[in-house]
Amino acid sequence: MMEKVRVMLRKSFFTEKEKTLLKSGAFSVSTFLYPTGVAAMRVKNEKGELIWLPFKGQQIWRATFGGRDLTMVSTFPEPVDTPDFHSSYGGFLLHCGMTSMGNPTPEDTHPQHGELPSVAYDSAFVVLGEDEGGIYIELGGEVRYRQCFAVDYTAKPMIKLYEKETLMALSLLVENHRVDPMDYLYLCHVNYRPIEGARLVYSVSRKEDSIKVHKDVPESLPPDRKAKLSEYLDKLEADPSIMDIIDSTTQIYEPEIVFSVFYESDREGWARCLQVAPDGSADYLAFKPSELPYGIRWIARTGNEDAIGICLPSTAEHKGMKYCREREQIKTLPPNSCVEFNVIAGWLDPDKAAEEARKC
Repeated sequence: MMEKVRVMLRKSFFTEKEKTLLKSGAFSVSTFLYPTGVAAMRVKNEKGELIWLPFKGQQIWRATFGGRDLTMVSTFPEPVDTPDFHSSYGGFLLHCGMTSMGNPTPEDTHPQHGELPSVAYDSAFVVLGEDEGGIYIELGGEVRYRQCFAVDYTAKPMIKLYEKETLMALSLLVENHRVDPMDYLYLCHVNYRPIEGARLVYSVSRKEDSIKVHKDVPESLPPDRKAKLSEYLDKLEADPSIMDIIDSTTQIYEPEIVFSVFYESDREGWARCLQVAPDGSADYLAFKPSELPYGIRWIARTGNEDAIGICLPSTAEHKGMKYCREREQIKTLPPNSCVEFNVIAGWLDPDKAAEEARKC
């Protein structure tokens, strides 16, 4: 096996002109700066590529596999150097949490989805290695987040991609450094692009018992649109399987619809969700409900935004700290201990998609 190579990244590596950092077999890794000043890394393998933001939340900004851009459509073609969630939103993967998470209510004071989505990382690295699965690239880093008398933790995300694979192994390890327990929430925000006519397949046997429709109708909508959305949500509550086909002509996705889905695990502890396209290929996500008990589904098709979180694995629902605290959904990390979350995301060809769908 090849010897593992680890490169610590410096901000000086990133310039407006894209430059190759390393090449090995089917892998190529290059660095560049967006015109907005955000550092980015392009990682290509035999099947596609991803664009990673090593110092801005360690987001995956774009993911392209099977000849398809998997990433949601937004009004942001490139990331913006801001910590504000809505002022630079459009990436494929965002880590959300840890001291808060979700949409803040008027009674909440926390930012949208907490500090993690755009936190500035202290360090970042790329690893080229080989194991029994073949040659791989790992992307990771660390950030230590501290607030005096309140919180002190280190977050260590990781992305692992093999040379000939179209799936990425995603993880986040969080260590509490304080001698006090730490309340936390976490959500893995993976934003796919909806496929018209696609079918959602997922590890739930009795949908009427395992899907909670969030009947949230914004007061800002005009009366006719409020009435239509409210009526549609009533239909989904009566039969949540209606939403299993992506169809903009018969369904309402504006401004968004959201569900809490409670998944079933296989013998190895994994649950799955697929967006199966008409050609049989699929967007794919797998996670462990023992780590992330809520599978939030989010769909927004506004004409400017086009996004589907087929499953956003989470420790809690998405409605802010007050809501989660009242429902005892906030987790606690003991002093000087760690918690880890694991997700697999990417694209599958028709044969592999059919194989995974049979496991649901």
